[in-house]
Amino acid sequence: MEDYSIRKIKKEDNQAVAQLIRAVFDELNIPKVGTAYEDPYLDLMFEEYNKPKSVYYVVEKEGRIIGSAGVAPLENEAETICELQKMYFLPETRGLGIGSKMMALCLQSAKDFGFEKCYLETMPFMLDAQKLYKKVGFEYICSPMGSTGHTSCPVWMLKEL
Repeated sequence: MEDYSIRKIKKEDNQAVAQLIRAVFDELNIPKVGTAYEDPYLDLMFEEYNKPKSVYYVVEKEGRIIGSAGVAPLENEAETICELQKMYFLPETRGLGIGSKMMALCLQSAKDFGFEKCYLETMPFMLDAQKLYKKVGFEYICSPMGSTGHTSCPVWMLKEL
């Protein structure tokens, strides 16, 4: 899958990104309550990440958004801690190394913003995602951090940048 590109989100991507995220939730039967599915800005991702020390990337192939991920400050935590947010890929993109490239880009952006640690939340059955997170240095922690509002995500991980 050589014919894809990774770029920053544009305002006109909002609807496609929201559809992508909702499609992955439906596909994997991820709970909709207490997760990113309920986030009030899911339909306004460009606006949400058009803030200081925040960035959101999309993977595009032939004009279609097939994956996305971003970083932003972790709410109600130290200024040195960010969160890897809303990293989702359509089935056709998985297992091709695109997630690794997206992860590297997000973590480099976090470092460039001056963050020292990166936090994430995920679901217990998302084992492939956890494998990727562990591969780049995320470690499991025993309790949630910040105020994400994602009470249905019981797996928490943290990485030193």
